[in-house]
Amino acid sequence: MKLLLSVWLSLGALVLGGCAAPAGPNATNSADPTDAAPVAVHKPVYPTGALQPITAGSANRLAVAPLAPPADLWERIRRGFAMEDLNNDLVRDREQWYSTRPDYIQRMTERSSKYLFHIVEELERRGMPTELALLPYIESAFNPQAVSSAKAAGMWQFMPATGNDYQLKQNMFRDDRRDVLASTRAALDYLQRLYGMFGDWQLALAAYNWGEGSVGRAIAKNQKAGLPTGYEDITMPAETRMYVPKLQAVKNIVAHPEQFNAELPLIENHPYFQQVEITRDIDIALAAKLAGVKLEDFKALNPSMRHPVILAAGTTNILLPWDNAAVFRRNLDAYSDGQYASWTAWTVPATLSVTAAAAKVGMSEQDLRAVNGIPPRMVIKAGSTLVVPRTSSMQDDVDADVAESGKLALAPEIVTKRTVVKAGRRDSVATVAKRYSVATSDVANWNSVSPSTTFKAGQQLIVYLPVRPHAPSGSPSARGPARNGHVAARAVVKSGPAAKAPAAKARAAAPAKRKR
Repeated sequence: MKLLLSVWLSLGALVLGGCAAPAGPNATNSADPTDAAPVAVHKPVYPTGALQPITAGSANRLAVAPLAPPADLWERIRRGFAMEDLNNDLVRDREQWYSTRPDYIQRMTERSSKYLFHIVEELERRGMPTELALLPYIESAFNPQAVSSAKAAGMWQFMPATGNDYQLKQNMFRDDRRDVLASTRAALDYLQRLYGMFGDWQLALAAYNWGEGSVGRAIAKNQKAGLPTGYEDITMPAETRMYVPKLQAVKNIVAHPEQFNAELPLIENHPYFQQVEITRDIDIALAAKLAGVKLEDFKALNPSMRHPVILAAGTTNILLPWDNAAVFRRNLDAYSDGQYASWTAWTVPATLSVTAAAAKVGMSEQDLRAVNGIPPRMVIKAGSTLVVPRTSSMQDDVDADVAESGKLALAPEIVTKRTVVKAGRRDSVATVAKRYSVATSDVANWNSVSPSTTFKAGQQLIVYLPVRPHAPSGSPSARGPARNGHVAARAVVKSGPAAKAPAAKARAAAPAKRKR
């Protein structure tokens, strides 16, 4: 029995020894402790010096990233807040203003639901604070058709010159300051540039509103005086002073809507739209119909279009709601009811009145003015591009040159009076034409004479002169045509009713108009 017990104990020791041996290609059976791999010992690190309080910024920076995806887009925006908070009476004032207008907040946030996801995506891709996604609430209430009194346009409110600086195309067919994708790209480019200049988001926002030159001069002025140069320290206009507080107030409402009795509409954390390629000119109304969306919803996603037709050579993509993009492609492929575009572009061959141009393209004057935005009392200059109905002779799509560079040039329509004057001694067609700043050929035609004719003193002549605005008695424009040396041709003897001058008369009378 003792023998069996000792055998079992020996076998058990062998088994346990085999289990404890290292395995794998680098394993060794050496029992020398110097052959064993060294074990890393963790050494605790103790802070030195005075303890510092944990700031909000450092707490956010060291926070554990949440594993769960955002419940909606608002939560995603909150997670990306990274700008320093502003806390002053102006912020409180704007919080109260917004919180007492729940209907306004509701309209504004519902309008933004089409665009916010794209903006947040772009901000995160660039590593920018998501507070900036709220900036169009301040600029335009997220209305891409908004135009300021200073001619800034779109939901990011670009001035024409700044739009050109950031490659936002502005021509007669489209205005990319209103385009959802292009204007967002330009706005974030601009904001990144401003942050690079000033190193502070509040100052960058002040420069977005007031101009980088103005902010730079205000900072330099404070530096020269030995004063702080932060947003709240520099001198600025009232509008710029309120600009960041407005954004901060909206940020606070988005962060804690329950504290302001605000109800934010649900915005899914999902793209609202997608791009669809356009290869042929197509009417906006037809595109909306094929996509199965309301015309106003189509225009809200494609607000840069200035006319009822999309020119494929200038606009290669349109935006459609996510689920409607496939519907559009399917219906476009199956469409067989004729041409896609009932409108096209026409280059005006010569300077024409609106009435004459309308007659040439088979439109009423009222419709031609409405479609092309032509104001009253204007003529259309040669080389201008007009949007007109497509006819059987205009079946080709508009080419790229016209789509990208076409423009409408207008000139004031000169209203003239048939006026009878008397010739002076040694007057000729040329001297009369020079006196009244009209063409020699026009004077000859109006009086049925040759351009070399010399008139008798006192002979009555016909000239067409522009109608001048009423001026106080005794002023130069109330005394009639000025005398010129010895020439006695002067006051109006007979006047006919006011008339629109022919093109030649309008061109000849233009210098007189510039003198007024």
